[in-house]
Amino acid sequence: MARPKLVVDKRTVTGRKVKNLRREGLLPVNLYGQAIKSQALQLGYQDFLSVFEKTGESGLIDLVIGKTKTSHPVLVGDIQVDPVTDKILHVDFRQVDLAKKTQVSVPIELVGEAPGAESGEGILIQPLLEIEVEALPEELPDHLEADVSSLKEISDVIRVADLKVNDGVVIMADKEEVVAKLEAPAEEEEKPALAEEPEVIGKEGKEEEGQEEQSKEGQSETKPKEAASKEDK
Repeated sequence: MARPKLVVDKRTVTGRKVKNLRREGLLPVNLYGQAIKSQALQLGYQDFLSVFEKTGESGLIDLVIGKTKTSHPVLVGDIQVDPVTDKILHVDFRQVDLAKKTQVSVPIELVGEAPGAESGEGILIQPLLEIEVEALPEELPDHLEADVSSLKEISDVIRVADLKVNDGVVIMADKEEVVAKLEAPAEEEEKPALAEEPEVIGKEGKEEEGQEEQSKEGQSETKPKEAASKEDK
């Protein structure tokens, strides 16, 4: 299968002036690699997007430099993105030796259906989204697949060791690292019961209470007087 091509031109604009290139629909890029001198280049923004959507960071691209027509097999390296607009600001292309193995990070895609998640018993979690692999540039996968159809019960997991790769591809990660798993749904916290409000004695209640106390005191005072009058008689 023929590799996609990107035609680039040498770039003389550097520093803050590259903003002018972006306004013209151009993307500033750099080419670097072993045994070559780093070069400042530029290409059409949309041209890059159309190729990158197909190759990602692990697909080979033939980078053709302007009038020289020299072709370089490259991988997309660092990409600078505007944090506000998500628009790509700058790209580094890394030239590779087709006869030597190289390492890249590739995404992990979940395939199939997890029975435990479909039944509602658990929630499917993917802690590991991408993984580093090593292979010859032309044998690099664009992604790895993790089949989740074996996840039936809570705590069932798929580990790095369960991922399948083609011959010549080596996974550069801990074999025991968890790729996907079933977790129990989070339990809702019970709201604490509202405490009963204490009885509030208002002003009227206090007045009535005071009157009762006064009446009791009055009664205790009159009893001795009555007794004294009887004795007089």
